[in-house]
Amino acid sequence: MTHSWDKAAAGSALHAIRGHTRRASVRGSGLLLHFTSLPGPGGCGDLGPEALRFVEQLQRAGQQAWQVLPLGPTGYGDSPYQTASVLAGNPILVSPQGLQKDGLLDSDDLRELPASSPRADYGWAQHARWRLYERAASRLFADHAQEALSALRREFAAYCEDEAAWLSDYTLFAAIKEECKMAPWVEWPAPLRDRHPLALDEARARLSERMRLHAFVQWQFERQFRRLRGAAKDAGIELIGDVPIFVAHDSVEVWQQREQFLLHPDGRLRVQAGVPPDYFSRTGQLWGNPLPDYQRMIDDGFQFWRRRIQRAAALFDRVRLDHFRGFAAHWEVPGTARTAEMGRWVPAPGALLFKTLLSDPETQGVSYIAEDLGVITPDVEALRDGFGLPGIRVLQFGFGPDEAYEGRPWGCHPNHVVYSSTHDNATLMGWYRGETDGTRTDEQAAAERARVHEYMGYEPSPQSAHHALLRLALATSADTVILQVQDVLGLGNEARMNRPGQSEGNWQFRLMPGQLDDRSLDDLRNLTRIYGRLPAKKSV
Repeated sequence: MTHSWDKAAAGSALHAIRGHTRRASVRGSGLLLHFTSLPGPGGCGDLGPEALRFVEQLQRAGQQAWQVLPLGPTGYGDSPYQTASVLAGNPILVSPQGLQKDGLLDSDDLRELPASSPRADYGWAQHARWRLYERAASRLFADHAQEALSALRREFAAYCEDEAAWLSDYTLFAAIKEECKMAPWVEWPAPLRDRHPLALDEARARLSERMRLHAFVQWQFERQFRRLRGAAKDAGIELIGDVPIFVAHDSVEVWQQREQFLLHPDGRLRVQAGVPPDYFSRTGQLWGNPLPDYQRMIDDGFQFWRRRIQRAAALFDRVRLDHFRGFAAHWEVPGTARTAEMGRWVPAPGALLFKTLLSDPETQGVSYIAEDLGVITPDVEALRDGFGLPGIRVLQFGFGPDEAYEGRPWGCHPNHVVYSSTHDNATLMGWYRGETDGTRTDEQAAAERARVHEYMGYEPSPQSAHHALLRLALATSADTVILQVQDVLGLGNEARMNRPGQSEGNWQFRLMPGQLDDRSLDDLRNLTRIYGRLPAKKSV
């Protein structure tokens, strides 16, 4: 198949801006923890007091970065990588305590929230929080609302006007889904599914009050995130976000911009995204995301991607690009397939996309991290290196049988970002102890553990093994090291965040109040100091 984004054009794009995105070399480290994993009442963590407290804990531990997972509204399975919008925030991250601070809830309201639970319960979080959001909104918009709330009403009106380009369609989408009992948009009545103007106008009139509630929640998400980002900046903490390469089929963007994706006229998938059989699954992973119509995206100057990156840049200091190999070529599977085994690699115009982003005044200053895990081929490496993007190396992958693997601790480069583990992997201690995760035999786990001991020159005690492993990550020459909080605490696979290929029981890890204690923070700060990763002292 011939594409207009041929190798010559890609090479020209790479040559034009080679090395443009390389960051200045500064040794530092940070922690990976999603907002839902924070402690606190309400079914899951959020953007409230515990998030602000975590910023203080990062600062105490000498860390310079906080990485989180994607922030969009989640649906079935609760995956942050399958969201109803790539621009909206997840409503359950809005803090009821923040609403109280704005004078929209009181202490009696907050007593309705369930106490901090050992696992995130998204169903309960939805139920408990939306009830409070409705109450807070009714107080803000009431005819007899207090005069003290008039400034908030003006701010809300200005927000709706400023964000109308995406907010209007998102709130309509969310309200229609509720009316249709959360059915995916492809199952809506045809006039709504196909966005007939009269049907949309009638829905806006019919659902205006509910649309205003969804706009209120998005406004509060924005207010609370800005407050958190300001606190992080004051503390010298960089926020690292995560942008999935693919968009959920049941999302407002696909419903709204159907022409940007490879779909049948009625919205069903012509083809879908996934990965072939790999480390995690013998039948591959079938993701169900629609694949982009890249020729259409090229023709309109990648407007879809430019909006996504502009939004990410407004929220974060750095952006992790999930499934980076898909920017060189993605695994295309028939839309009706049941597994990802029968697919094919299809080239993608990643070089032209990044050239566009790096020449756009609104996106050219963004710093990226390329998640280059999985099947990495020379074209992926050329795309990554041509733009000077830092790749990822996961510590536990560095002790396999391949002696030439550059992800071994001694082979990491300054432009790598080293992780102790990621949300998709076993925790560091779960991997070290060989806890069952279906990806290795007992013999393979024992061989990897032996290589760890050989590299360190000793066998650590069970009580101190996680500290010894963290040292291996922090000691690498990588400019940036990201440690999962579970690894800092030495937790096993019971604390794992996600098991790829498993549709239920994921994304539920939570810290309990006081679990990340002063001793853990002080120990981490000491390790950070030993390996030269503390923030530089500010001159007086």
